[in-house]
Amino acid sequence: MTLIAGCNATMKDRVLDSATDGQTSVELRAIQSRSFDTTDKAKTMRSTIATLQDLGFVIDKADLDLGSVSATKLSGYALRMTVSVRPGASGKNMIVRANAQYNNVPVTDPKPYQDFFVSLQKSMFLTANNVD
Repeated sequence: MTLIAGCNATMKDRVLDSATDGQTSVELRAIQSRSFDTTDKAKTMRSTIATLQDLGFVIDKADLDLGSVSATKLSGYALRMTVSVRPGASGKNMIVRANAQYNNVPVTDPKPYQDFFVSLQKSMFLTANNVD
């Protein structure tokens, strides 16, 4: 019985541990999030969906009310990305947060997130300026 309790404590510590590959959850959230100067949630969601599709993802589910988009990219591997869109605290911007998993392992490298946000920023610029 003591062995089981010891294992449970270890598992509980691991589940509640905020460090992922040496990063704290706050550092990871900073990598995964960007603020955009718009108050239009619907346009931000449309730009997010378009960006994911441009990057080769297939949209699995999108919910405007929740501000959530889930997509998968299959090309010899499974890359899954979930993006949430919510108003910022000031109400004058939208916060977009992307969470990627590669073969069910969280992606903690900043580069894929940077690439996604660069593409999203371009898409949002084109949408804001009515360029098709």
